Amino acid sequence: MSTATTASVSTHILDTSIGRPAEGVAISLTARSGSDAEWVALGGSATDADGRCKDLPALPEGTTHVRLDFETEAYFFNKHSSKKQAEAQQDAPRVRDSGAFFPEVAITFAVVPGEHFHVPLLLNPFGYSVYRGS
Repeated sequence: MSTATTASVSTHILDTSIGRPAEGVAISLTARSGSDAEWVALGGSATDADGRCKDLPALPEGTTHVRLDFETEAYFFNKHSSKKQAEAQQDAPRVRDSGAFFPEVAITFAVVPGEHFHVPLLLNPFGYSVYRGS
C-alpha cells in the first residue's frame, strides 16, 4: 500500500482474444528515482486465475518511474499449444498462429508518492492496450 512517501503499483491482464483473464503471465517490476537514475530490479510475480498480480514488491521511497515487464510469449505459446492438442483430437483446423507478435510488453510510467497506480493490460496475440485504472 502507498504511504505519504511512497507510491504503490498493481496490475491485471485481460486476454481480449478470448474475453478472459490471462493466468500465469510472469511480471517483473523495476523502478528508478529520477529520469537519469539506473533501473533497479525489485522482483516479480505472475498473474493468478483472475489475471491479477496481487503481490508485487513495494516501491522504495523516492521512486519516480516504474516499469512493468510482462512475459507474454510463454503465455500465448502455452495457450495455443493446449488449443492445438484439443484441435488435433477433434480433427479441427489448425490455429493460424501459435505465437505472439509481441513476446514481451514493457510499460514504463511515472509515479508520485502517496498514490496507488493500477495499470491494467488488455492483451491479444497481435496487440495490446494499457491505461491507468483505479
